[in-house]
Amino acid sequence: MSEPRIPSVSRRGFLSGAAGLGGLALLAACGGSGGSSAGGKGTITHWDKWTTQQSWVKKEMERFQKATGIQVNRTLQASGNLEDLLNLAARGDNLPDVFMVARDRLDEHIKQGHLLPLNKYATADWQKTFPAHSFVNGVNAADGKIYSAPFTGFGPELQLYVNNKVFKDAGLVDSGGQVLLPKTWDEVTRAAEQITRKGNGSVHGIGFGNSAFPIINWWIKPFLAGSGNPVSVPPSVPDGLDLRTGKFTRYTDRTYTDFLTLFLEWKNKGYIMPNSLSVDDEIARQQFARGKFGMTVGGVWNQPGWTELGFTDFSTVSMVTPDGQQKSSYYHGAGSVMLALSADSKRPDEAWEWFKWWHGKDAATRFVQDLKGDISIHPEANDPGKIDLAPFKQYVEAAKLVIPGPQPSLRNPATIHVVPDQAKPTFDDFCTGVYTGQIKDVPGGLRTLAEDLEGKFEDALKKAKDKGHKVSRDDYVFADWDLTKPYKWDIPQYLGA
Repeated sequence: MSEPRIPSVSRRGFLSGAAGLGGLALLAACGGSGGSSAGGKGTITHWDKWTTQQSWVKKEMERFQKATGIQVNRTLQASGNLEDLLNLAARGDNLPDVFMVARDRLDEHIKQGHLLPLNKYATADWQKTFPAHSFVNGVNAADGKIYSAPFTGFGPELQLYVNNKVFKDAGLVDSGGQVLLPKTWDEVTRAAEQITRKGNGSVHGIGFGNSAFPIINWWIKPFLAGSGNPVSVPPSVPDGLDLRTGKFTRYTDRTYTDFLTLFLEWKNKGYIMPNSLSVDDEIARQQFARGKFGMTVGGVWNQPGWTELGFTDFSTVSMVTPDGQQKSSYYHGAGSVMLALSADSKRPDEAWEWFKWWHGKDAATRFVQDLKGDISIHPEANDPGKIDLAPFKQYVEAAKLVIPGPQPSLRNPATIHVVPDQAKPTFDDFCTGVYTGQIKDVPGGLRTLAEDLEGKFEDALKKAKDKGHKVSRDDYVFADWDLTKPYKWDIPQYLGA
């Protein structure tokens, strides 16, 4: 998934294809850093987990090799287990020269000495080819040392996708024949009912694929982002924490219960494709393209795959509010993480050249305008006038919904060391449990989850303090935050400035 957004990350964009032991064997067979290339300037190794974006990766590798003479030996790990495999490679002194790194694992890699500080290469002039606040202590840097760089920009993490033909067949069009895109919970409900009724068992209003990993929780972002609940926050913010108060009250807000209850109602009324729990996400996306259901939720990473299949007759809705009133927004932080260089690389100069190429404006422009993979961190690449696919243009234009939000690591970089353990069950699992009927008391279950998250956060704070880090709950309280306005960051625009 392009995590997502990972951008924020977009998990789904990183998942697909080979998995498990097969992926492990593939990576283990790649060999260590270094190597040589006959007639060239050497070979570097590169690991990532981009599947739907791999056509762009391959073309950039070809361009890079032609321009520099440096060969990139790429390994695609499509199972989503890249971080586990990197840890195995590190224990065997076999890390690749360049690899994709997860935001929530950067601190661990730094502490274990896996990463090469990039300050020798990442000069002030190079930093300033990026927008302000792209390199931040506590995000992609630590103690003034840069370890990674941003790549994607900040678009809505997940969108509601509409199959235009299904809507038209169900009569969901205006007087001019244009599709009536749903913008509120009631409008989605009415559209789902009408599509299901006219589909007569062969077409449903809503569908998804939940068998490989939880997806029901994805619906939360586009349906609650404008509800007045700070649902979409920078990834460094602990799960469930409301930054206005520093308390774990996000999930206990009534909007969560209301939406999960509505989602269950859609299921009980037959609006959702009946086999959604047992279908793989890959299959579900193909079924959406074939018109088996009218609406689904996913990230921008879906679009390249659909267009490769010849399916372009879809639209996106980035925010579906409860009542038509936008009371909050999507929020992004400063800085982000993508690639890192191994501290043990035998060819750091060549690895840096590839790192620099990957993050350059030319590659970014091709990523946006040719692949239509996502928004770029470089604004110049995101010109809607040069985008010829209507739904991707809708997504790029929806970037105005994403505004700066508060970020504890900007106030106190030491918060990078506060890493709470994951709650069990997770919120993702909780949503699936509600859907299957295993969880009957939705508000009670959400209160229990909030209590669990609170306890794990307290434990993480204590561990960080015991290790000498100066952190406190106060680092996570932004009482002045107005959900409708961009939050002003009180940090230097560039490191070393």
